Amino acid sequence: MKSDMFDELLASVKEMDKIVHGKQAAARTTEYPEPEVKAIRDKVGLSQSRFAMLIGVSKRTLENWEQGRRHPTGPAKALLKILDADPERAVRALHG
Repeated sequence: MKSDMFDELLASVKEMDKIVHGKQAAARTTEYPEPEVKAIRDKVGLSQSRFAMLIGVSKRTLENWEQGRRHPTGPAKALLKILDADPERAVRALHG
């Protein structure tokens, strides 16, 4: 590795360490809003049981999301975003 590339990488790691330990603010942050699960389910027009079955989670998990006790992550969050954007096509794709 070239010396200048290594120095740049080392400076970046040191900066990250300061940010993690609260000694420096991050230059930028990106925030993604939590999906409004109940609003998405209402848009799709399904009961909690049927919507939970459609997206492959338990009814209890769906209830926790809707009541704000838990938040969807990863693939579930992506699927909810797809359902919110185009419910008809998403449901059709999921039901095959």
